[in-house]
Amino acid sequence: MNVLMMLTPKSEVKYVLDTATLRSALEKLRIHGYTAIPVITKEGTYAGSVSEGDFLWYMVKRQGEGLRDYGTVKVKEILRPDYHPAVTADVGTEELILRAEEQNFIPVTDDRGTFIGIVTRRTVIDKLLKAEKSRSGGGSAPPSVP
Repeated sequence: MNVLMMLTPKSEVKYVLDTATLRSALEKLRIHGYTAIPVITKEGTYAGSVSEGDFLWYMVKRQGEGLRDYGTVKVKEILRPDYHPAVTADVGTEELILRAEEQNFIPVTDDRGTFIGIVTRRTVIDKLLKAEKSRSGGGSAPPSVP
């Protein structure tokens, strides 16, 4: 399974910079209906991903702050680098499937850590289903009725 054949390129992916404010990142999540989003540095390297939960826990810890205060806090301050770890383009099929079980999207980087795009869980499943259909001769036979 070639990861590059399943890649949604960076140019088509919504992401936030690690220097973006919490307020602007939350707005991007809201506008696009995402529950998590990749975070990259201004140099283009993958920094990690943030989820709705990351924002929520930050807000819970700082209950006295309002939305206006989130205009000064940067995404990198709440970033969990181990959340949605990236793979490189040479990732094996088994590893990609294991990641897809745990993550809605899998960030992909080149050998230098530069973010090049994502592979979605849906794309992995679709690719596996197509491969299974081609192995079994096209499609499944209709169920027999006794």
